[in-house]
Amino acid sequence: MDPIVIGIAGGSASGKSSIAKKLKECYKETNSVAIIRMDDYYNDQTDVPMEQRLNTNYDHPFAFDMELLVSDIQKLKNREAIKKPVYDFMNHTRSQFYEDLMPSDVIVVEGLMTLDNDSLREMLDIKVFVDTEADVRFIRRLKRDVNQRGREMDHVIEQYVSTVRVMHDQFVEPSKRHADIIIPEGAHNTVAIDLLTTKISSIINSSVL
Repeated sequence: MDPIVIGIAGGSASGKSSIAKKLKECYKETNSVAIIRMDDYYNDQTDVPMEQRLNTNYDHPFAFDMELLVSDIQKLKNREAIKKPVYDFMNHTRSQFYEDLMPSDVIVVEGLMTLDNDSLREMLDIKVFVDTEADVRFIRRLKRDVNQRGREMDHVIEQYVSTVRVMHDQFVEPSKRHADIIIPEGAHNTVAIDLLTTKISSIINSSVL
């Protein structure tokens, strides 16, 4: 059977990664879920000075290497293994490491612009939007960026006000209209997760029969 490709979009820190992990846990016995984080496909800025990297708008579609992302997903759909890039958030550029990703029955793509890009959206069998309140997303982002990504609190706040919120309203929120499923509260919404896994299982089973 052809792999099922699920796209999970939503605002920064809305709970996209948590839902992707939940799906992987549901099928851990078969090891049939591959997760692609759109963040790993930020443009390579190795040759860009650090000062310029700090001023990059990481919430704009142009910040991502969409050509490589679409190409890698197509390879996985063709049952080909890929070397997925790994992003270095401390240095604001693509790291020198890669993750060997094997073909799987379910491919989960999660990221800000998953439903915004036409080429990527056409590859998705199930389109999900995680709808979380702005204040909750901001608090989560602040904690994450300070504790996990070595950011200064003032920088996180300034970035959120100047670009994150603006880009969310311009690109992320409008992409919700493309969603097949809208999940409030992220991975905490167990009913929505159950419905999503049931749908995935039905597709897998019908393809096997």
